[in-house]
Amino acid sequence: MAIYKRFIKGGVPEYLAHHYWWAYLWDKSIWFFDHQPIINAILFGQYDKLLQKTLRHVDARSGARLLQLTCVYGKLTPSLFRNADNEVHLCDVATGQLELARSKTQDIARRIHLTRMNAETLAYANDAFDQLILFFLFHELPTEARQNVYDEMARVLKPGGSVLVTEYAATPHHHLLYRFPLTRWVLGTLEPFLPGFWQEDVTAKLDEALRKQGKSLAGEPHVEYCFGGFYRVMRYDLSGC
Repeated sequence: MAIYKRFIKGGVPEYLAHHYWWAYLWDKSIWFFDHQPIINAILFGQYDKLLQKTLRHVDARSGARLLQLTCVYGKLTPSLFRNADNEVHLCDVATGQLELARSKTQDIARRIHLTRMNAETLAYANDAFDQLILFFLFHELPTEARQNVYDEMARVLKPGGSVLVTEYAATPHHHLLYRFPLTRWVLGTLEPFLPGFWQEDVTAKLDEALRKQGKSLAGEPHVEYCFGGFYRVMRYDLSGC
């Protein structure tokens, strides 16, 4: 039996187990990857820059309800609570990832709500959140799964709310890491859905999903680039009605 099949249990999607068991589902990998030097190396030394750019756009209004879609390694989750004194919900389909997030947020447990849930089929009510936060999630999803997440985001986000996406930028044709065949091959092998995401118009996909819910974007997104345009932080604001 293939190793990955041992991790297909309790609602874990097959694509996650197949392609990422070694990164997110194996207990030894969860311990290994949640070290700052490792995370920083994976992001070519850009983690702290991306984190700070992300945190600058977190909705810090009193009473705002935030939803972080899936856990992430590193300092993002605990940093959300230092950045704003509000309620944060965090969902992930992997129990081990939720346990890791809980271990980092013991001191503010009353303000964080951890739930085992697939981002493709959220159990939250319509218009439940003021801001959704996605930190390097989209590129790890196959096309159909990404579409499901767009649709669920549009459903649970309030009019007047916002979406904060930190991700790879569009296909970086001129970046050295992309132009070098070996690096491009390594990225495409370790991240099999990244080549498809590189070509995806995030704004168009989100706008389409919102329109199906009777909602709309309030103009163009605010976009900040990092590492010569290899990564980007995007904040999308919704119109109020």
